[in-house]
Amino acid sequence: MEHYDLVVIGGGPSGYAGAMRAVDFGKRVLLIEKNRLGGAGIYNGVLTSKTLWEQGLKVDAIRSVVNDYQPAFAQFSELVNDAVFERKTQMSVHLKLLEKHYNKGFYYEKGWASFKDAHHINIQKEGQVKTVYAKHVLIATGSKPRIPDSIQVDEEIIVTSNGIRNFKAFPKKMVILGAGVTGCEFATIFSLYAKTQVNLIDKADRILPTEDDDVALEVQHNLQAHGAVIHHGAKLTFMKVVNGRVEYGLQFSDKREDIFVVDKALISIGRQPVTEGLHPERAGLQLKPNGGIWHDDTQTNISHIYVSGDVSTDMALVNVAEREARHAVVRMFGPGIKPLTYKNISSIMFLNPEVAAVGYNEQQLRERGIPHRVVKVDYSVIARAIAMRKTRGFIKILVTHDYAMRILGMRVVGEHASSAIQAVAYLIHTQQGIRELADMMHPHPSIIEGVQEALRMLLNKSIYKPYIFKDRLKCYAYENGSVILLNDLTDDEPL
Repeated sequence: MEHYDLVVIGGGPSGYAGAMRAVDFGKRVLLIEKNRLGGAGIYNGVLTSKTLWEQGLKVDAIRSVVNDYQPAFAQFSELVNDAVFERKTQMSVHLKLLEKHYNKGFYYEKGWASFKDAHHINIQKEGQVKTVYAKHVLIATGSKPRIPDSIQVDEEIIVTSNGIRNFKAFPKKMVILGAGVTGCEFATIFSLYAKTQVNLIDKADRILPTEDDDVALEVQHNLQAHGAVIHHGAKLTFMKVVNGRVEYGLQFSDKREDIFVVDKALISIGRQPVTEGLHPERAGLQLKPNGGIWHDDTQTNISHIYVSGDVSTDMALVNVAEREARHAVVRMFGPGIKPLTYKNISSIMFLNPEVAAVGYNEQQLRERGIPHRVVKVDYSVIARAIAMRKTRGFIKILVTHDYAMRILGMRVVGEHASSAIQAVAYLIHTQQGIRELADMMHPHPSIIEGVQEALRMLLNKSIYKPYIFKDRLKCYAYENGSVILLNDLTDDEPL
């Protein structure tokens, strides 16, 4: 029987990252993937959707100059396939070369892994089953789209994110069930190409319910400007395929009901952990109510078995999954380390405009009753945004309501949003205040100059004064359930 220091179950971003970290410790490692190396992150997740998003932005830019430009679906489908091929080939070649050159022993097997007991893993492939011994195990089996019991998904007409690549042409009309980040991202993508009438079913009063009103409304404005129809306060009563098209019914908050017919439907109501066939009960593993695997800082109730990524958390992000896997492996083989924190995770929402986030937002701070200050700089006063002719958007920073003004969170809506948050994310991570970043010499012209101006506003030494440009610069505090406007400050009135 083969013995390994670590057996990693799942070859997606999390499992791959964990296996590579174990190599750093000189361990004998086996990585097992049942289907496709790279997982959903490559084939029907981040890589494919963001490739479509990037190309959609280019199409939108072209159409602003050439109104009758007609994008060809086959061209963009080929670009997605090329991106997938490039990434999967890169990962596969890397593993093959690592197997050849890593003298401590790295192995990759394609097969279906399941627990025989807490230390023995069965691997089924080509009708055969073999068993290996694992001193440690990392479970990284990922997640799959959640599907309502009342809807039959065929991944051709009614699809999840797994079925988008089955499209042969831009649908003339499509509906998206779910107005969270992923649903809004796909609504953005298809509306950018201007070939599809997108309907978005939003059971709440506004899209992006976990974000602040100003973020959601900016995204909503752009979706509607690109022809999207948002069904606010709508409850889905049925959805089915009729004569090759999708028929669905809605009941609205005012009790009005209506029926719609479209060409395609996308179900985007979240993801659920994948544990089918793993037989975690044979290892004595404790499960969560949602079917995921319970853990404490990546360690399960069985001390030598760890878990990472979507199968363990409600936060289905590649950067989180990779970080958890690397953390788990260090806990197995490295020195003692601090527990993971999820308070300063940077994320990007591929919308129109782009949204970048780190730390708390306003509604989260208010729900927790945490006093804070908010500063908001409109893109229309940032030189780089003016030069790009992309002045819709804003930078918003939240800090503690005290002299230290430690940064609690940040949201950026607009061009280059993702490039503007990392320095602030570092300040959150190190629990620092704003003064050092405010005094740095930022490049000009750049979007991050807006970050600097926001911090200067908090320090009451901004170039543009918020009490002059009240419609473009805002500064206020929240304490004891009340909002205190700070826009009327003058230079001799420090915060």
